[in-house]
Amino acid sequence: MADQATLREELRDRIISEPEIVLEDPDLLSALIAANERAMGTNIVDLRGIAMERMGARLDRLEDTHRSVIAAAYENLAGTNQVHRAILQLLDPVTFEGFLKSLGNEVAETLRIDCVRLVLESVQSAEDPALRRLGDVLFVAEPGFVAHYLTGGRSLHPRPVTLRQVSPESDQLYGERAGWIRSEALMRLDLGTGRLPAMLVFGAEDPHQFKPAHGTDLLTFFSSVFERAMRRWLA
Repeated sequence: MADQATLREELRDRIISEPEIVLEDPDLLSALIAANERAMGTNIVDLRGIAMERMGARLDRLEDTHRSVIAAAYENLAGTNQVHRAILQLLDPVTFEGFLKSLGNEVAETLRIDCVRLVLESVQSAEDPALRRLGDVLFVAEPGFVAHYLTGGRSLHPRPVTLRQVSPESDQLYGERAGWIRSEALMRLDLGTGRLPAMLVFGAEDPHQFKPAHGTDLLTFFSSVFERAMRRWLA
């Protein structure tokens, strides 16, 4: 009994000297409020206790929102740094062949995508030896392919960036990887006056990597830089 009395006295002195210990501990504060309500009985409505309970619930929601905002900010910052690194890698090559190889290798690894295709519409045959030498990244298509692939043949105005799961029509585009690629990011390219439409395609095995609900700001920025780089190469 003496030990309990001493412990209570020490606890009392500690709380009196440092009351912020109680005020800053939500669990301890809730326990004190609950004890006070029990002491008051069930026939008395404690408006102050109800208000504090609601404030506590609101504080919990604010803390959850705060954590979500911070997590989203870190994720966005990581994505921005990722795109910046990929752009620097894209600008390193001094030949067009090296440019395309970098796009399919270093850039793809940095962006963590499984397949890259640069679609160029042309009346020239894709079997031309000069084109085949440029590797698997380049996909030469007949005029009208880009608009049809983006819209599925419907009379829609294609967006600059489209995120979606792949369709059966993608088999031709992905070749040997067809069946493995489950989602894709499609970036429409304008290569300048007098040139046919083009498209940059990022494919992923994860069906959830590219979804319509995701933001497209970083991909829009990347495609804008890529578009300008392509215009210089083609010039």
